[in-house]
Amino acid sequence: MGWSDHWSFWQVGYPAIMVTDTAIFRHPNYHEATDEPAELDTLRLARVTLGLEHVIDALAKPN
Repeated sequence: MGWSDHWSFWQVGYPAIMVTDTAIFRHPNYHEATDEPAELDTLRLARVTLGLEHVIDALAKPN
């Protein structure tokens, strides 16, 4: 799994996950010099981020 965005964090002891829409398999510019911020769907990115905030908060609370 050395290609993943979170692999380098694991290597130095930080827990990490990667949330993905499998762009690496669908976007020809992924992680290339031609991969521009304009390619991002920022509205959907914001919605996912807010959703993850709620999930992480719920998981962090004791039962």
